[in-house]
Amino acid sequence: MAQDTAQQALPTPPAAPARALLPLILPSVIVGVGSSLLFVLVSSLAGRLQNVLWHNLPDALGIGRYSVLWMLVMLTGTGIAVGLVVWKVPGHAGPDPATLGLEAVALPPAVLPGLVLATVLMLAGGPSLGPENPLIAVNVGLALWLGRLAMPRLPGSLWPALADAATLGALFGTPVGAALVISEALAGKPLKGALWDNLFGPLAAAGAGSMTTALVARPSLDLGLPALTRTRWPDLLSAVVIAPVAALLGMCAVCAFPYVHAAFGRLRHPMLTLPAGGVVLGLLGALGGPLTLFKGLDEVGDLAKNPEGWTAGQFAVMTVVKLTALLVAAACGFRGGRIFPSVFIGAAFGLCAHALVPAVQPSVGVAAGVLGMLLAVTRQGWVSLFTAAVLVASPVILALLCTASLPAWLLVTGRPKMQLRADGRALR
Repeated sequence: MAQDTAQQALPTPPAAPARALLPLILPSVIVGVGSSLLFVLVSSLAGRLQNVLWHNLPDALGIGRYSVLWMLVMLTGTGIAVGLVVWKVPGHAGPDPATLGLEAVALPPAVLPGLVLATVLMLAGGPSLGPENPLIAVNVGLALWLGRLAMPRLPGSLWPALADAATLGALFGTPVGAALVISEALAGKPLKGALWDNLFGPLAAAGAGSMTTALVARPSLDLGLPALTRTRWPDLLSAVVIAPVAALLGMCAVCAFPYVHAAFGRLRHPMLTLPAGGVVLGLLGALGGPLTLFKGLDEVGDLAKNPEGWTAGQFAVMTVVKLTALLVAAACGFRGGRIFPSVFIGAAFGLCAHALVPAVQPSVGVAAGVLGMLLAVTRQGWVSLFTAAVLVASPVILALLCTASLPAWLLVTGRPKMQLRADGRALR
């Protein structure tokens, strides 16, 4: 009787007929392929420019590629270059990046070229940010603009959802991450139809985006760490301890974020804030070494190849330096996202735990560290779990991470994340 009453109180939304979903396939595939190709293009341009700036140019000048002098020159120069784009290019490379997350933000078409240019310069120059936030904004803006022109009968709200999902699919190399992000975004919102009806178009776009990226660029988030074959008590204890401690470390940066942002904001001009940020990042790079530069995804692979190659102290220095670099780069105005640098920070923290306590397996340390750090920075549970799990690519790790996420979530829930409101206040 009680069960019948509960079912009446929470009626199941009616599922949409197939004929209502079939028209979404073509626009979803087009947006997915286009979003992926833009991601590959931006990544390729940034990679080539990075090779010129960090290899060809210092070799031609007879300067060490990652010497202290060159890091200071390059990071400061990147700040000047991005500052010029923000100052002079139409649209000023979009809104303050400290106010943006993974949510779709529709920008006018005139803003998008400057945002792409600022992103390429940032990725090549070495600041500790990833491409996810600006690429989502660019793809959403393009999809909305072109979609309304080509298919005006489709609802305008469809295009941002497709582009957001497609970009996430391209970035993660799988549509699963996009589906999890969208499901989390839909939670608590009134839905028309069943959940999978609402996910159909975005999931198709994410699938097209991830498959295009896989065929063109063949990316992989798997770090190649030793796989776990079974769950052991020491592994459970390690995960339950490392994830909350990593979350607490991340929360230190999150709490400092509004203050650091306000400090750079006092300079009031992009030709002051961004070069100043570049100088600070150059000094941090000199302290932490070249592995603490750039978005961190390639660099975390270098750490994973040789977990025994650094001492606990060196891992700790890289963790703190990279976290500080992420804080500065996100606060001073560089256009970029915060997920990929957080992966490096969490991995370095987990390997530090392994170096201190050899009983902590590297796979467990890395996955738990990334989980805790991402929970603190993004406040998105599914993305954090998914990203931490795919780094290890072991089914056994899922149970450990789900358990470890609970104490870590208790520490971060209800608290700010590393994103600000338009007025500079912390966003919860």
